[in-house]
Amino acid sequence: MKNLHAELAQRKQHKLYRSRRVSESAQGPEIMVDGRKLVNFCSNDYLGLANHPAIRKAFISGVEKYGTGSGAAHLVNGHSAAHHALEAELAEFTGYPKALLFSTGYMANLGIAQALCSRGDAIFEDRLNHASLLDAGLLSGARLQRYQHLNAVELEKKLSARDKGEKLVMSDGVFSMDGDAAPINQLATVCQQQDAWLMIDDAHGFGALGENGRGSLEQQNVSTDRVPIYMATLGKALGCAGAFVAGDEDLIEYLIQTARSYIYTTASPPAVAEATRASLKVVAEESWRRKKLQQHIDQFQQGAQQLGLNLLPSATAIQPIVLGDAETALTASQKLLQQGLLITAIRPPTVPEGTARLRITLRADHQTEQIDQLLEALSTVN
Repeated sequence: MKNLHAELAQRKQHKLYRSRRVSESAQGPEIMVDGRKLVNFCSNDYLGLANHPAIRKAFISGVEKYGTGSGAAHLVNGHSAAHHALEAELAEFTGYPKALLFSTGYMANLGIAQALCSRGDAIFEDRLNHASLLDAGLLSGARLQRYQHLNAVELEKKLSARDKGEKLVMSDGVFSMDGDAAPINQLATVCQQQDAWLMIDDAHGFGALGENGRGSLEQQNVSTDRVPIYMATLGKALGCAGAFVAGDEDLIEYLIQTARSYIYTTASPPAVAEATRASLKVVAEESWRRKKLQQHIDQFQQGAQQLGLNLLPSATAIQPIVLGDAETALTASQKLLQQGLLITAIRPPTVPEGTARLRITLRADHQTEQIDQLLEALSTVN
């Protein structure tokens, strides 16, 4: 049997042990964690919607109408009117014919890969894709091939060398640990030329990017017909929970019939769908949140450049500072915590060896003074 105690001890020795902090308040620019009020620079709640009063009210109303649970899977009796309405509204918002709700982004990615590919097929993924995409490729039974980060030329070579079976390209829209963006138009052109499916996981772009919040496709001026499979999560910029896949009618109906991670799980609570419907309206109507977020990004990047920080090139709310080894990143995170700033140290295997980092995330509801505070603190740990 595996010696679990020894393996845990080894993780601690190599500064790779992970511990959970206990949050005691709602998400916000400041958060109570382990009894301390901290400035929150590690949340994916980019637009500050996780504690928005209108969204809270919709959630409570949903509980009063539907109760706390859905009771069954979508294909049994768990598919409520709230779920159905949200799917229609997500389709309209994204510009796709139909959308399908999943309980999590992880389950959506697993469902897509398993439904469309199996043994004899091939899935192609960016080397820095999120773990859920990589796991989806591995668990599908198809052959998983990885191409160099953002390299559409290498992808084309790998696709052209494959002359049998289905070909599915899966890529993050915004890469969760680097904050940079996939070249979606280039990927779409390659996929069309090589008769391959293209799937974009826009977990960190949806809501936060684009003039209207429609995500990476809007930000990069990519039409929906060039990306046949679009997945995004609802627990980040939208401040709720779950995920959805958008595509044409045949794709969505096929996923309903064949995606195991959709069929064989209890539907999420209808109240969550009601809250998400309210959140989607806020995303559409309150564009000032994205503008405010962009101002914070500009402010932070200017300050980081003046400090000479090793900031990765990112135009999104994810602003990673690469420090190198795990111990250095962990020490920096602890020093910032002592100054009242909550920033997670990201270490291998989440990121490649030698690229441990502080993953700083900015929010629309941060104050300029809080970002000044962050920069001042970083100057002392750099």
